[in-house]
Amino acid sequence: MRKLSFGAALALAVLCAGFSGDAEAKCFKKSASGTATTIDGAEFQVKEAILQSFDWGVWAAFMASGSTPGYRVSTPAYKCSPGGMGYNCRGTSTICKTS
Repeated sequence: MRKLSFGAALALAVLCAGFSGDAEAKCFKKSASGTATTIDGAEFQVKEAILQSFDWGVWAAFMASGSTPGYRVSTPAYKCSPGGMGYNCRGTSTICKTS
């Protein structure tokens, strides 16, 4: 059996603790960008991309009913400018797991 040095064991413990802490995080932030011919359309693209980035099931529920089951998703803070096919928007949302 191979023995780990104290330093290697400590590094492994810190690495594992980092992973478990992230998995148990209740809230997190996501950012995305969107492009459309209108500002409203580009903002909607941002919201869709944010939802898709962490859970396709939540995105599907949002598209079907406007709800985000199991999560509270803040309205993204948008920064939009003309460009691309009309407007480019970047947005960031805070997502909190509710269950």
